[in-house]
Amino acid sequence: MSVDPSAIIVAVATALGGAVHGSEAPPALKDYGSQQIQQITEAAPAIGQQFNDAIEMLPPEARGTAQQAITDTADAVHDAIDTYAPPVPDGASPPPDGTGSTTGEIPVPEPGPEPDGTIPGNDDTAQQPDTPPRAVSETSHLTSLSDTSPLPASQFGTIAVFVPWFQKAGTICGGIKAPVLAALYSAENNFRYGASAPVSPDGARGPGQFMPGTWAKYGRDADGDGKADILAVGDSVMASGHLLCDMYEEIDSWKQAGLVSGDALDLTLAGYNAGVGAVRRSGGMPSGLPDYENQTKPYVAKIRAAETRFASILDPGSGDWGGVGGRIVEAALHYLGLPYVWGGGNVNGPSGGGFDCSGLTSYAVHAATTEGVSLPRTSETQWDVGTEVPLADARPGDLLFGNWGPGGPGHVAIYIGNGKMVHAPTTGDVVRIAPVFDGMKARRVV
Repeated sequence: MSVDPSAIIVAVATALGGAVHGSEAPPALKDYGSQQIQQITEAAPAIGQQFNDAIEMLPPEARGTAQQAITDTADAVHDAIDTYAPPVPDGASPPPDGTGSTTGEIPVPEPGPEPDGTIPGNDDTAQQPDTPPRAVSETSHLTSLSDTSPLPASQFGTIAVFVPWFQKAGTICGGIKAPVLAALYSAENNFRYGASAPVSPDGARGPGQFMPGTWAKYGRDADGDGKADILAVGDSVMASGHLLCDMYEEIDSWKQAGLVSGDALDLTLAGYNAGVGAVRRSGGMPSGLPDYENQTKPYVAKIRAAETRFASILDPGSGDWGGVGGRIVEAALHYLGLPYVWGGGNVNGPSGGGFDCSGLTSYAVHAATTEGVSLPRTSETQWDVGTEVPLADARPGDLLFGNWGPGGPGHVAIYIGNGKMVHAPTTGDVVRIAPVFDGMKARRVV
């Protein structure tokens, strides 16, 4: 069997990611480990191609031996890292051995029963004169975004670090909300941060891709570590929030005076990319120059297209959260953006790098209750706990069950109010906010 060398690298990185996120290491160490693992994963295709090129240069009679050596290595690697992979329950289909995408995506299990009863990829879970200082380089990288596609594997486990800061910065002013900030950061730097975050050709740095002059004005110590760090998540996101809010208010005042026209948020995002001076001079969306046509306009369009997708992860809406139910909701929301992991999570938190649906509910209920209530591990057995209530009477913190089958519910979520729930949907997705699915039933477990 031929094995892509890059798959070995991705498999190792995936196992390391699970070991790091599932450990009790300090958050700073987990963050650093995530950055290093992401670099390894992103480098895998290039390294794999180097292996393949080297094999092609060998004499024909030696190529088979070399490929067999890689296959043997893959088998050995699989055996060595198997202990770090999510557990496979009896009767379930395990992940394929030694496989992985040559594009650096994390391999996922073949369809089969999940520990919580769901089927990977099942559709039941489907129901971003001088110009004032610019924030970013005009040549900053644009990520291909869609409001329906799942997050790239390289963003898993990383966006979760940003979530609380997006939510905090999204309250600075009315015009700039958390999903917009998330979509902007995806476009700017794909949620990369710290010393390993790339620097743009124009010198823009950090997860928010700030130019030095703009950082000098807006950079503050938001995370309380004693320094305003352009490479840090909290400092960067809060600086972006304040900068965007200042731009939004200035552009809105220009609109009221008839000096510019267009959607205020679109123009604000254009100002973040090209400078508000470009908006003012153009009387609206920057136009006329190649950079504006080829960079700024697509930049704004991509962010707005991704906004809805990130809203489903970040924006719980308004809710009257109080008492133990509110604490259950808040415990789950703390992990927004963390990957769905087959068999992941328990009363102690995520394991293997994330949660499955019943792992998330098990953790949230245990963490929120004074006596540490422990739920059974699967959605089917959790349905036997507590008392069923009409869906119309559900309160924040109640559990919602759906994806019904002969054995009971195959999915469980946490109601947060206003027709929304927080859940770990399915393989390839992340803990997110979603509308309550049709056919769900509610149960009050505490």
